[in-house]
Amino acid sequence: MTQTEKSIQAKADSIRDVIRYIGKFNNAIVVIYIDDRIIDSPVFSSHVHDIGLIKQAGLKVLLVPGAHKRIDDILSKNSVGWTSRSGIRITSPEAMELIKTAAFETANTVMTSLAGEHITAVIGNWVRARGKGVINGIDFGTAGEIDRIDDLSLKTVLEDGFIPIFPCIGWSLNGKPYNISSMQLASQLAVHLKADKLFFLVPEGEIGANCFDLPEDIGLSPEGHVPALNIEEVEKFIALNEASEKSNGRCPNLSEQQNVLRQGIISILKLSREACVKGVSRAHILNGSVDGTLPCEIFSNLGSGTMVYSSDYGKIRAMRREDISQVLSIIRPFVLDGILLPRTEEQLESSCSDYIVYEIDGAIRACSALHIYDRSQAEIAAVAVDKTFAHIGIGPKMIAFLIEKAKAVNLKSIFILTTQTADWFENLGFKPDSVDSLPEERRKLWNEKRGSKVYRLNLV
Repeated sequence: MTQTEKSIQAKADSIRDVIRYIGKFNNAIVVIYIDDRIIDSPVFSSHVHDIGLIKQAGLKVLLVPGAHKRIDDILSKNSVGWTSRSGIRITSPEAMELIKTAAFETANTVMTSLAGEHITAVIGNWVRARGKGVINGIDFGTAGEIDRIDDLSLKTVLEDGFIPIFPCIGWSLNGKPYNISSMQLASQLAVHLKADKLFFLVPEGEIGANCFDLPEDIGLSPEGHVPALNIEEVEKFIALNEASEKSNGRCPNLSEQQNVLRQGIISILKLSREACVKGVSRAHILNGSVDGTLPCEIFSNLGSGTMVYSSDYGKIRAMRREDISQVLSIIRPFVLDGILLPRTEEQLESSCSDYIVYEIDGAIRACSALHIYDRSQAEIAAVAVDKTFAHIGIGPKMIAFLIEKAKAVNLKSIFILTTQTADWFENLGFKPDSVDSLPEERRKLWNEKRGSKVYRLNLV
């Protein structure tokens, strides 16, 4: 394949992905939390433009602007003090009018920016709240908890083509205002409306080794960031990082700024995990300082931030005959690089039951096969993962699946033949072996000129 052909194929794949995603998420509900530091930044106008494009694509968008910084500023300007416990602001009742002013100013800034893109939005009081009250002897004052969301009115607003904007204020039954967490509101909105996607657009919203302890088996993007975590991996990630903190909630080897960032991201991960457990398809943590991060996350293969997802996001299943053309497309780059042997449509047709595929959003992103040669051993072959998804751990998951399949039929060992991926298989527990150990049928096919090495994993 020439460079031009590769370029055309890459562009075609991108176009197919956009079409597929638009088709899948048409009329889907998307909840976006926007940190007010992003709202005050030069890149915000670009995000607003992208939100307009997302809406034009047929998605229903709800916006929850944070107002933490704006509230800090207006309280300080008026010499009104506050304290914080577990990230919750505690103020006297006299501060509530100032907090309301800051919250609605921020929401109005967002609405005005949307109007500049000819997008109709509305700020509403769809959230009923109750006071947090006194907990362990601490009076939380004006801080509130979300009690109920008026989903009937919200659905009407969305059906009429408006974007609803939620200030960080909730009202009690008798009209008393409370300051509520915007991030928590975004998460609960997503759960309540069964949203397809929940976004947290925050400054420096990237998870990497600079601020976090990373589990050994977590995949990384080429830039060194964590691109995706399932619910179980989020729990493992949070436990690892909280275990490294001192009693004051700080990691001693990080700066104060890094610790603040770390705590904020961990809080978002907890909310994301909770949302996904309760039915939200996916939650995304995005670096809001990066232009284009929203459409990239929605309409590209994998996106630009960290995605939290439930275990059914990607699934392994048996290959079907209608999958063969996609599987050949996945294998092709590895054949061109000399990593895999070429396979024909007829070969895959005849051994269809040996193959499994890894499917994400209705598209095949990886494949592999288990060829059983006798009652004691089998070969794992044709292991190929779309390079865009190679760093999220699909390969090891497929190998683990095939190992369990081999154990289920009481095989004693599995072997592989490789020219360029020996280290990868060694990391999965395979050990070097000789060509003579291969079953006779497979040994006859071994090509001395190609010189593939044999690696084996004993199952008993």
